Amino acid sequence: MSAITSLQKGHQLPLQRSVEAISIPFGKPVWLDEDETVQVMQALGTSVSVLFKGNMYLIEGFNLDAFGMEPMERPHLPDGATDQELEAFVWQQLRTCFDPEIPVDIVELGLVYGCKITTLIDGQKMAQVRMTLTAPGCGMGEVIAEDARHKILGAEQINRVNVELVFDPPWSREMMSDEARLALNMF
Repeated sequence: MSAITSLQKGHQLPLQRSVEAISIPFGKPVWLDEDETVQVMQALGTSVSVLFKGNMYLIEGFNLDAFGMEPMERPHLPDGATDQELEAFVWQQLRTCFDPEIPVDIVELGLVYGCKITTLIDGQKMAQVRMTLTAPGCGMGEVIAEDARHKILGAEQINRVNVELVFDPPWSREMMSDEARLALNMF
């Protein structure tokens, strides 16, 4: 069992050091101070959603030491990874991204339309991700996009990430995998 899955909703966790978090739903990086206490809201994939002073934040698994727990290893690829390996890595990281309100990853929800690795003129690698939201007015778009960016940049070979939110074609329940429908009782 990973440290993430051992966290239960409602757990009160004191911060043993300052930690970077992503504000929900704005997607902006912020710092939460040492000696403050947060409450676990959801712990899925490689992130923990917490409540702090009435606001929600997303904390990456590699920062679990801020809770006094063993941190998860930051994802990485060996030197010389091919574009195909980089693309597979991106898809793997996207499967660890969750809407803070839905316990199914964004790939299984059918929110990710595509991923492409591009070599820029200066030789740097950029991951381009096209995705949508369950509804155009969904307030979680920025936090999901920022979570994806952070996780994808775990590969040192990827220098930039462009997450493009699109609404054509519009998302529908039929885009979900069978596993997602089963998890959400939507059969």
